[in-house]
Amino acid sequence: MMPNENLYPLHQNLLKVCNAIQPLSDALQKAIVAQTKVIQVKRKTRLLNAGETSDAIYFIISGAARVYYLDKEGVETTSWFLFENEFLISVYSFFTGEPSFEYLETIEDCTLIMLNRGTLNELYLQYLEFNVIGRKLTEYYYIRNEKQANDLRMLTAKQRYQALFTSNPKLINRVSLGYIASYLGISQETLSRIRKQI
Repeated sequence: MMPNENLYPLHQNLLKVCNAIQPLSDALQKAIVAQTKVIQVKRKTRLLNAGETSDAIYFIISGAARVYYLDKEGVETTSWFLFENEFLISVYSFFTGEPSFEYLETIEDCTLIMLNRGTLNELYLQYLEFNVIGRKLTEYYYIRNEKQANDLRMLTAKQRYQALFTSNPKLINRVSLGYIASYLGISQETLSRIRKQI
């Protein structure tokens, strides 16, 4: 059943994403809307710090965010960029209940739908179709993570840059070059040289 735009205006895109994976019953749609919270946060808001335990998954209605970590020298490496209609999560911490090694941070003002871990598990127990959605989304983000790891191992810096902007053309106008360089595993100077060559 497709979501009713008049009933759930802020949850429209979340429900559409879920319905595209597995049709949602009306009861499940109502439960998702009732048991999630819409929040608005400013740019540069940390939603999770390293060392904290993640208890929430976020769906981005508007805005952009990144996931990053610090190495032993305190150097940042960005591991994910996420935009509208994507899920923002610290996968390891959320699913294991262990402290996170990552930070979740907004890079634009964001409107988010927040779902906590306890509520997610309750929805899994009550609605079988929601388990299918959870499995498919987990598969999607796992494959995406694997592809990124393979790109870092197997492609040149220039090839990584080209692959990133082929798959995410919106990045250039919305993400700082410093963050992009850290995602690609190169210095900002190297990134500048690559951009001049293309």
